[in-house]
Amino acid sequence: MNNNLNSIGFDKKPSDTTVVVAMSGGVDSSTVAGMMKKEGFNVIGITLKLYDDGKEVAASKQCCSGQDIMDAKRVAQKLDIEHKVLYYQNKFKQGVIDNFVESYLKGETPIPCVQCNQTVKFKDLFEVAKDLNADALITGHYVKSITKNNSTDMYRAIDQNRDQSYFLFNTTKEQLDYLRFPLGGLLKNQTRDIAKKLNLNVADKPDSQDICFVPNGNYASVIEKFKPNSFKKGNIKNLDGKVIGVHDGIINFTIGQRKGIKIADTEALYVLMINSDKNEIIVGPKDKLGKKEIEIKNLNLLVKKEEFENNIFVKVRSTGKLLRAKVNLNLNNKGIVILENAEEGISPGQACVFYSKDSYGDKVLGGGWITS
Repeated sequence: MNNNLNSIGFDKKPSDTTVVVAMSGGVDSSTVAGMMKKEGFNVIGITLKLYDDGKEVAASKQCCSGQDIMDAKRVAQKLDIEHKVLYYQNKFKQGVIDNFVESYLKGETPIPCVQCNQTVKFKDLFEVAKDLNADALITGHYVKSITKNNSTDMYRAIDQNRDQSYFLFNTTKEQLDYLRFPLGGLLKNQTRDIAKKLNLNVADKPDSQDICFVPNGNYASVIEKFKPNSFKKGNIKNLDGKVIGVHDGIINFTIGQRKGIKIADTEALYVLMINSDKNEIIVGPKDKLGKKEIEIKNLNLLVKKEEFENNIFVKVRSTGKLLRAKVNLNLNNKGIVILENAEEGISPGQACVFYSKDSYGDKVLGGGWITS
């Protein structure tokens, strides 16, 4: 092992190592910038302005808003590091918001945070960092990366309540080799303690909880803004194909939802399927929600296919637990996942992320998008 490596794996002094830190204005990325500066690295902070937030989101718990840019600027001044703001509203609208709206209109449940990491954050910011001749791009995500034999693998964070590996499954191998995640080995309260010791103004700032362009978690309001004519009434059917009610637009529903169906029945009804082509919702009892087979598309694999012959676990939602599964990878960038036990509420548009366990922890093998 080379003992001359600095804390982010380079064989040179921190003062000779330039790093770009993605600074969202929150406590995590601000702390990372502070940690890098304290260790003596040459730090450039970059904050992305991703959307034009109006009054309606000014007070909500989101990232990448105007207030966050001001917070990031203050942190950069306090740390005495170079700071740039990149205006990516158009890229974000095309790569993330439009995709989100289209996905919802298809009856899917999209995850814009994955698209954001995949496009503006890691693709565009990656290129900017390279243009600045930085040795690495550093973020405040809670994931671990471990480099062995010049190849980097991604693992779930030590703090599994904060782990963000699900949102980063689409990272490429090239990006992974260039990225560093200093918070992967820390608990959230340890991050806040470091922020307090560094005397950062964001040490007690609440975490962002909403999707940045969705005020107060109200998805329908976003669709209404961008596609006002998408609230078409349609039929609600039971499993026998009988019309038992009317809905006010499929975008008001997600798989597994119980509220808002507004149909009296002998037992509680849940959304089992959303058929966007026919503008229909299929409902039924809770015991019909469980699924064992999942079809996925647009695979991104971070390891060789041989690794899928071992014990595989999958995650089918960001807050879900690891589920034992078999993964069959097809040649056409698609796959079929067979769960050991049935799982409820699996939704098209969500990600299915693959993991295996080794001596370093829960290793991310890649993932894909759920189609059915």
